[in-house]
Amino acid sequence: MDSKDPALRKRTQITKANRTMFLWVAGVSVILGFASVGSIFLVQKLLFNERVLAEKVATTEVLKKNIANISELEAQVRVLDSNSALLSSKAATEDQTLQVILDALPSDANSLALGASLQNKLLAGIDGLVLQSLQVTPVAGVETLGVESAVEDASAPAGSESGGEILFRFSVTGSDAALRQTLERLERSIRAIDVLSLAIESQGSSRVLSVEARAFYEPARVVQLTDKVVR
Repeated sequence: MDSKDPALRKRTQITKANRTMFLWVAGVSVILGFASVGSIFLVQKLLFNERVLAEKVATTEVLKKNIANISELEAQVRVLDSNSALLSSKAATEDQTLQVILDALPSDANSLALGASLQNKLLAGIDGLVLQSLQVTPVAGVETLGVESAVEDASAPAGSESGGEILFRFSVTGSDAALRQTLERLERSIRAIDVLSLAIESQGSSRVLSVEARAFYEPARVVQLTDKVVR
């Protein structure tokens, strides 16, 4: 066949044009693919940066509020330092006034300390009063029973299984005046005590006072800066 045949030349040109078009389409597809992937990456990076900036702004606002509240907190503490009721309730003259608040509402559920306070202070030194029994129930989930009471988690939140309460009961015998003084001591105690039940029975010439009550504690709050991962 003559290579100069017009039909052959036309088919050759069509084949070259198709090949050229295919190469152009393939090249443009590759370029569009890279551009699409790059655009998606840039959009994701932009959205991530926006989330990071939003968290930084929120943290800054919280810190600003905390700093603004410091002066008010300091003023409230100074007022407590001059509170006459707190000053008169200090265990020792050298104690800080705020120590009274810490003593009244301790930060851990130490049932042994409560029992010792009841036995050696509130129920001691009353003429004619005899302590018959005293039982302080360790806080479930916070303290464990053993040879010594051990605190497992002193920072357990109030309102958890224990509810921030320590239950105790005691029984004493004595004269009417001794029992009256016992109740007055419970009422004036710096430690917050809620009497749940009270019973007085006659036993010969003396009276038997049985009390079931509860004391409270407020777990310490930990304030610290933490890291937050933004995804």
